Amino acid sequence: MNAVEIEQAISELADQPFDAEEFPYAFLLAFGNKDTTIKRLRTGASNKSDMGGVLQTNNIHLATCTVGKVAATLDALKSSPTTTRAKAKFILATDGIDLEAEDITTGETIACNYTDFPDHFGFFLPLAGISTVKQIRESAFDIRATSRLNRLYVELIKDNPVWGKADKSQDMNHFMARLIFCFFAEDTDIFASDHLFTATVDKMSNRDGSNTHEVIGEIFRAMNTPLAKRGETTLPRWADAFPYVNGGLFSGNTDAPQFSKIAQRYLSHIGGLDWTQINPDIFGSMIQAVADDEERSALGMHYTSVPNILKVLNPLFLDELTTELAAAGDNSRKLANLRARMAKVRVFDPACGSGNFLVIAYKEMRAIEAEVNRRRGEADRRTDIPLTNYRGIELRSFSAEIARLALIIAEYQCDVTYRGQKEALAEFLPLDAHNWITCGNALRLDWLSVCPPTGTGVKFQADDLFMSPLDQAQIDFANEGGETYICGNPPYLGNKLQSSEQKEDLKAVFEGRIDGWKSLDYVAAWFMKAADYGTRTKAVSAFVTTNSLCQGQQVPILWPAIFSAGQQIIFAYTSFKWANLASYNAGVIVIVVGISNTSSGLKRLYSPDSKGAVLEKTCTNINPYLVDGPNLVVQSRREPPKDAANMLFGNMPRDGGNLIVSHEQRTEDGKTDPIFQSYLRPFVGSEDFIQGKIRYCLWIEKDQYSTSLESPLIARRLKEVTHMRSESKASSTRDFAKTPYRFVQIQGSANKYTFIIPRVSSERRYYLPVGLLNKSSVIADSAFAIYDAPLWNMALIASRLHLVWIAAVCGKLKTDYRYSNTLGWNTFPLPILTEKNKADLSEAANRIILTREHYYPATIGEIYDPSNFETKFPLVQKAHSQNDEILERIYIGRKFKNDTERLEILFSLYADVNRGNHLFNNASSGGKAKT
Repeated sequence: MNAVEIEQAISELADQPFDAEEFPYAFLLAFGNKDTTIKRLRTGASNKSDMGGVLQTNNIHLATCTVGKVAATLDALKSSPTTTRAKAKFILATDGIDLEAEDITTGETIACNYTDFPDHFGFFLPLAGISTVKQIRESAFDIRATSRLNRLYVELIKDNPVWGKADKSQDMNHFMARLIFCFFAEDTDIFASDHLFTATVDKMSNRDGSNTHEVIGEIFRAMNTPLAKRGETTLPRWADAFPYVNGGLFSGNTDAPQFSKIAQRYLSHIGGLDWTQINPDIFGSMIQAVADDEERSALGMHYTSVPNILKVLNPLFLDELTTELAAAGDNSRKLANLRARMAKVRVFDPACGSGNFLVIAYKEMRAIEAEVNRRRGEADRRTDIPLTNYRGIELRSFSAEIARLALIIAEYQCDVTYRGQKEALAEFLPLDAHNWITCGNALRLDWLSVCPPTGTGVKFQADDLFMSPLDQAQIDFANEGGETYICGNPPYLGNKLQSSEQKEDLKAVFEGRIDGWKSLDYVAAWFMKAADYGTRTKAVSAFVTTNSLCQGQQVPILWPAIFSAGQQIIFAYTSFKWANLASYNAGVIVIVVGISNTSSGLKRLYSPDSKGAVLEKTCTNINPYLVDGPNLVVQSRREPPKDAANMLFGNMPRDGGNLIVSHEQRTEDGKTDPIFQSYLRPFVGSEDFIQGKIRYCLWIEKDQYSTSLESPLIARRLKEVTHMRSESKASSTRDFAKTPYRFVQIQGSANKYTFIIPRVSSERRYYLPVGLLNKSSVIADSAFAIYDAPLWNMALIASRLHLVWIAAVCGKLKTDYRYSNTLGWNTFPLPILTEKNKADLSEAANRIILTREHYYPATIGEIYDPSNFETKFPLVQKAHSQNDEILERIYIGRKFKNDTERLEILFSLYADVNRGNHLFNNASSGGKAKT
């Protein structure tokens, strides 16, 4: 269940008569528990409560009680030993009149009337595996509003199917935005009287809702008619009470969809909410899915926390303004200069969604301006920051509508906060008619036409900016000069997830200028467009992106073009989780990268440490792998480092599964066919090695072929191989139909032993899995193999140093490490090793092997699970730590402080070895990659 569905279920529960016996089960159902789970609790099979309540392990202990005993019952729940044993996260007690609860982990509590507990449902969202942030826990209004508006939207589309079609959907989106404005306006005194909109609709509508659309249409028409012209219209007297709003919000068609009795009731319920509680950044993010059939299943889940947004905005420009404010002190002239500067700052989000980046940027700027005004003794001064300086492009029309509305609401709320309700109301209406949020495809639009260039010293005309001559405000801004900051969180989408239209978007941006663009993530196009924008004007840009854009094969494809456009990386956040309000704390691992064509000073690199704190480092240069070091690209190599062993792909059967034998098949078939069993060898791929699975393969040499056919099982299997290969569309496979006994690709074999290295492994592990297998094992093509190499090679692969190199230069498959022999192992910067070094590393590798054996039969997956690694397998952890120290002392004479330092040294070594090869010229010169 998503957050909106939970809110609806909880609200319905609170509206029902209180049933003390049923309440705990109904409460758990509302948070997504399955019927089978509830049945087990009812029967006592899983209910661990010692108080006659309901105790769900790892979740909650609930109890109902007699009137007036809520506080005492909650205390008893907290002190209950079963609560502790079951690791309950929450306790809850209610008597049907009052309700109290506590989050045992954080110590947070709530106490409210029973009927009001839906107002606090955000407090309990972790019960459904949904992570929350402080804003959601403290005020669940935005989810409740989204929930009710969604119900209204669905009901209206059901009764007005034409309004859901493509040619009418924009009208529907505009209608919903108008409703939201009306609900907000009637609760914040923007309208002359409280609940003017809802009360008027309720009063003038028929009970069956049959004329509600006409009533709303007349209200909208009134808000589109200036007061001076009201006498020229045929507005009904009751509609004349509404102010003139327009500003584009009520212009054009004022028709409304028809309402059923149910839809009209939904409308009344929405009007009954307290819209003064709206948070435009939260609400906008959540409601954008209402008009999107594909996204509605995640309704209410799209919320990006303010701290995450500020990871982009602070280093982009807010930190600098805050520093300037501090330096100004109480100097009136410096404060006035800062205020004048902020009035010309333009923030542009070319993938703005519902506008949360723009809203937060606006609110933060207003806070700085308010402090300037306070220090100058002008606290009630009207803002100098135009809302039209916060520009966006958004593909979806409803989200674009909401983005503009969210900014309007944010402006009003800031005016109330910093100037007072009276002053805010006096200047709020009519709305500004400029439409500064453009609905369209950002990768097909010319960004200069949406956000014109600034500070170039050139006098622009309309033709220069590809805009209408009527848009004088944009021309004036361009000619006045100012600062432009581009930001946002564009869609990421790897190449395999892109639609045909999105692939065409990439083609429009990249074709003819770089090779390999088809392998790029979709977000790469926003970086290229920002770099192109920077060739026309001074601008600083920062986007959230998946970390794959600065890893592996995408680096040599994208970043030479970015640097060639004169851009530098001026700040970056290394990998962190960008979590939405989603089940099971779902989130994607992202980075933030800021680029500019103007900065020549120190750069800033932010990295989260193991405890979640953010470390800031100043750098002379940040390279495209987000490391303090020279700009370079790591290219694949055919040969490994000096003295290191060759790493080869595993062996590929291409057999339709007929050469592969399970452990069960070997056991059963071997009883009746001993010849069959004699040709089997262990077959080990990545998953087999990590999970401890056992498989076998038929391994038959050429001189054994005829003899092996004496086994009926082998004969039958090889016949199937012949058939499968001969029917293949690939000629290279058909060629092997004549030799069904052998693998299509045999990369190598061992005389003594083999190191196995999985090609894909979980990013959660602190070390890459690598193992030692006997000579009879056949390595599958899902892994790499090193045959009969000195043991110190394994020590390198098992080190933390090697893992951070692989993570940086090889990239990832989804969120897993993707190992590459040519790009990862062969390029690994390795200093010259003495015989003593090799002996020490060999001993360290041997310790790792032996300590793993100590915990047999634990699998590699179990041992290296980060939740168990240090606590359950301390000997392995210690062996790795010793291995790290031995290796790292070879590099710098001590252990590295952290992964950031590890990468810096590795890239420095790589640059030294490859000086003049694959290096960029200094980014500020805009040079292309050298060859």
